[in-house]
Amino acid sequence: MRTDDREDLMWQEVSTEHMIRDEWIDFRRSAYRLPDGRVFEPFYTYSRRDYVVIVASDQEGNYLCVRQFRQGIKEVTTEFPAGGLERSDGKEYRTGRDDASGEDALAAAKRELLEETGYLSDEWTHLITIPSNATIADNYAHVYMAKNCRKVSGQELDETEFLNVELHGEEEIEELIRTGRFQQAVHVMGWMLAKKQ
Repeated sequence: MRTDDREDLMWQEVSTEHMIRDEWIDFRRSAYRLPDGRVFEPFYTYSRRDYVVIVASDQEGNYLCVRQFRQGIKEVTTEFPAGGLERSDGKEYRTGRDDASGEDALAAAKRELLEETGYLSDEWTHLITIPSNATIADNYAHVYMAKNCRKVSGQELDETEFLNVELHGEEEIEELIRTGRFQQAVHVMGWMLAKKQ
């Protein structure tokens, strides 16, 4: 069985139109030459900034969750604390495959946990760094676990953040996932990885 089939499967981008390119997003329409030589279009992709997800538990073993509105599905969701890596170039999206303009992921995770929940932790474990949605986007999710979190302050939310903090036990998280009320795929993956630690 052949394991290195990269050259046989790669597509070649032959044209790209930046349909929207502002400080928030780079949304593109592209044409690609497929491995059999045909050119097909349109393929739509976008760039957004990398982000962190934190599977955080307090000293009593409760998990820190946030409730907030998500405009994609137009619902209020329960999920783990999360947020984007700050960027030195002022943009809200990546600018290349090996983009180095973003904040250190662990520093971002610590900052986001504190800002969204008012909790700190001294026990951090990196669970995975993975493409957020490899089919259409080029950003990455950095997933961490934080244990023995302790409350040290109130929330410090961004101007567009409106969220409530909730504490849930392990069985409650499982029930939320099972019943479709914990609706962020990367967060569910983080939960499953954290449970294996």
